[in-house]
Amino acid sequence: MPPESSVAFDRFSEKIQAANRILIVSHIRPDGDAVGSLLGLGLVLEEMGKKVNTVLEDGVPLTFHFLYGHEHVYKDAAGVYDLVVVVDCSDISRVGSVLDEIGQPDINIDHHPTNTMFASLNIVQKDAVATAEIIYKLIQHLSLPLNKPIAEALLTGIIMDSLGFRTSNTTSQVLRIAADLQEQGANMSMIHRKALLERSYEAVKYWGAGLSKAEKEGRLVWATLSLEDRDSVGYPGRDDADLVNILSTIKETDICIVFVEQRGGSVKISWRARPGFDVSRVALQFGGGGHKPAAGAEIRGELDNIKGDVIRATKRILEEEE
Repeated sequence: MPPESSVAFDRFSEKIQAANRILIVSHIRPDGDAVGSLLGLGLVLEEMGKKVNTVLEDGVPLTFHFLYGHEHVYKDAAGVYDLVVVVDCSDISRVGSVLDEIGQPDINIDHHPTNTMFASLNIVQKDAVATAEIIYKLIQHLSLPLNKPIAEALLTGIIMDSLGFRTSNTTSQVLRIAADLQEQGANMSMIHRKALLERSYEAVKYWGAGLSKAEKEGRLVWATLSLEDRDSVGYPGRDDADLVNILSTIKETDICIVFVEQRGGSVKISWRARPGFDVSRVALQFGGGGHKPAAGAEIRGELDNIKGDVIRATKRILEEEE
């Protein structure tokens, strides 16, 4: 472990030991790494005897209701805390409004290269496959509790952000971590099935609406999901139901984009790219962030106007990096 990581981990330990009431939050529209990191760290701290409140403004998606403790994640952070921890969040604005009355976080644990280092203590490891991987390393370095519920939460984060160990940053160390979590009781096949494979009927119908409008120009593919599409199939989420990962499997495509119209006049954009292309550069232009192969943003405005702007900016990245 690099010396700077060891120092940061020790500072984390000092802050945790000195605190009693701890708040842990993550980003809006939480994915598997956000949920797994939040639950995993929360369960660790509870095992240490701390009073922990875990908060997600949008709540835990149904996909992850198989994880122990999901029912104790709230949407409101009301209360007084000794310590505030943000996990898997590149920018403080992405937690939504849950910290508006609380102020600056004390600890920021993340793996996004675009992280803005917004906390007093920033534990940001840009080469980690998931924030859950960093939390595992914290547990090991500080000899913190690790049991089956914690292991399943962390393995969920790793499996989801590595797309089932398929991303280019899935190292041999990541596989060893997954093996250790499995030895601690995590059911890998169950997690893989529930988190990556199972879909609701409504989600599949939602895919159909997007795929029917997919467009391709050169090595760029994009699809659009409107509010009408969502309402017509009864899809309950605000995301793309992982449609972007379906588009990313199309041959002879370097970058794919999904536009998801939101209520209130904004559009959520997700990018995926093959190795050699950096879509986080495009996301940053629109106030978002992420990783080279996967990034996102949310922009206020009209869907058609946003689509045009984003597609033009993404084409420039394709031209510059080809």
